[in-house]
Amino acid sequence: MDDPYHNNVNQQMTEGGDYTYTQDGGGQDGYPYQTDYPPQDEDAASDATEGADDDDQMYEGEYQGVPHPDEIKEARRAARIEARRKARMATQQEEEEENLPEQYETIMEDCGHGRFQWMLFFVLGLALMADGVDGFVVGFVLPSAEKDMCISNADKGLLGLLVYVAMMVGALVWGGLSDKMGRRKCLIYVLAIDLIFSFLSCFAQGYGFFLFFRFCSGFGIGGSIPIVYTYFTEFLQMDKRGEHLSWLCMFWMLGGLYASFTAWGIIPHYGWGFAIGSEFQMHSWRLFILVCLFPALAALVGVVFMPESPRFLLENARHDEAWMILRQVHDTNWKAKGEPERVFTVTNIKTPQTQEDEFIEIQSDTGTAFQRWTVRHMTMLQQVMANVMSLSAPELRLQGLFLVIIWFCMAFSYHGLGVWFPDMIKYMQYEEYESKVRVFHRERVERFHFNFSLVNQIHREGEYVHDKFANIEIKSVKFENSLFENCYFEDIKSTNTFFENCTIKNTVFYNTDLWQEKFKNCRMENTTFLHPKKGCHLNFQEENDIVIYMVSFLGSLAVLPGNIISALFMDKIGRIRIIGEISGNVLSSCTFLLLLSFSQGAVICWQCLFYAVSVAAWNGLEVISVELYPSSKRGTAFGILNGICKFAAIIASFIFAAFIGITKIIPIFLAFAALVCGGLVALKLPETREKILS
Repeated sequence: MDDPYHNNVNQQMTEGGDYTYTQDGGGQDGYPYQTDYPPQDEDAASDATEGADDDDQMYEGEYQGVPHPDEIKEARRAARIEARRKARMATQQEEEEENLPEQYETIMEDCGHGRFQWMLFFVLGLALMADGVDGFVVGFVLPSAEKDMCISNADKGLLGLLVYVAMMVGALVWGGLSDKMGRRKCLIYVLAIDLIFSFLSCFAQGYGFFLFFRFCSGFGIGGSIPIVYTYFTEFLQMDKRGEHLSWLCMFWMLGGLYASFTAWGIIPHYGWGFAIGSEFQMHSWRLFILVCLFPALAALVGVVFMPESPRFLLENARHDEAWMILRQVHDTNWKAKGEPERVFTVTNIKTPQTQEDEFIEIQSDTGTAFQRWTVRHMTMLQQVMANVMSLSAPELRLQGLFLVIIWFCMAFSYHGLGVWFPDMIKYMQYEEYESKVRVFHRERVERFHFNFSLVNQIHREGEYVHDKFANIEIKSVKFENSLFENCYFEDIKSTNTFFENCTIKNTVFYNTDLWQEKFKNCRMENTTFLHPKKGCHLNFQEENDIVIYMVSFLGSLAVLPGNIISALFMDKIGRIRIIGEISGNVLSSCTFLLLLSFSQGAVICWQCLFYAVSVAAWNGLEVISVELYPSSKRGTAFGILNGICKFAAIIASFIFAAFIGITKIIPIFLAFAALVCGGLVALKLPETREKILS
């Protein structure tokens, strides 16, 4: 039966010449199919016949491993699509990176400067104070430790060297890791390592263990300075950076004051220690190390309650965490200012995500736990090394070279003279002591009881027969070419005492600390040593001269006015003028005044003046160092610069110490040349007081 409607439709469609309907038994009743196909391109035709090619015939190139032409076209098309996608992502990332610094600065201005920054200021200040304390610990305990553990002069120099090497390596490693792991996490690791190994060094009875523990402690605390400055900088707005970073530097001075004051009050008190048998002894210098742990412990507790740097989180595409922290900063500050109703209005922050972060995320879901740990840390190591290599980029290379020169010159002069000042005072004391030495020549003493101390004497070609030396102290005494016959030594404490080319006959040494090293080229005949005192004798009256503690205390205290001046004028006159003019002019002039230091008092005065002026230049240098580098490389760059500082300190300590007692001209000239060079190079750096953190 014909349907007028369908006939009409068939007629209209047929006249159009496009489609027709069929109603045969094998057809699809009422469904259209295309009779006149639109023209197809070559790729579409290939796709339409792909199944027939696979079923009916074999592409002959497959026998030879040659890819099919369709596969080549598909691969090229995919490559073009991927290239366009990467280009769009690169363009978008550049726009986001350009917008992020301005947006972040606006957010920090909206958050304001208040209670949160001050809390972070004191916490990070304690971490900086811990670094300052560690810089003084070894120098204060060494005079006592070398006697307690019988450390030779060579080993004594090795201790100071290894501690500085450890701090140099720590600055390089932790500075780089802070750009990948986070400022807060790395600072927690740094303080924990310092605490653990400093605590263990208090109880180390052998020199080997003590050296190892101090090395590990130095490796930890060496990373504190790069992290602290980077961490605090990223919570400050532009107009507050110079001033508050300079105030933060004051905590390093407080570390020196704390170490000097506690050493002065603890180390000379020998009775404050205790002993467990003869194998374990806890003298007062070990108690001093224990007390020096308090700043690091307080800093560690405080950092645990502080958030991560939001700038670091944004650079690593962790938008939500950064937003929460910025809101916390905003609410904390405005609530403390009496405006709790103010709302954090930021809703979106552009955050570029790097391919390295995606790689770690992908790998963290595959393999065993050990494989994931290995992949994650190897990838992180690759990223840190890539970050280090990126500092040689053309836009960073020149300013990086300038900063390296300035840091090296400043550290060389500062740490070199820091070694020269106390050593020069000791040398002056030694010269004064030597000038008062008493010389006895060819004296003969027979059947005499020495019951008084012998101090600062030289006995040449003397004869001592049937004499008794009992319950006395022999200090800085030398016996040369002398004869001891039928003598008796009992309960003797000796310091810097030697027997050279002497003949000792029928003599008894009972309960004395005179051992083989005290006798040089001596001839022994029927001589007996009974109950000799093992180890080295601690003489706190000699080894802990109060002048040394006073010098360090006054040197640290002298930094205070320089810190205040630099903090007040850092944002007013600029970083470059503070570094260039103070370092190049004032400091170099101060060094020539050292030629006029003919007494201990004069050396102490010039030391205080030098430290007071140099701290302003150091503050300017540290501020500009964190401002010149982008956030993704800031910790790495500052760690390298701080490592160079420690390297310069190592070189300077050897060079300046070598001229003690020989000449003052060469050390002073070297310090002068280094300061002038650093000051002139500083003038080539760009001013950053109005620069937004990139």
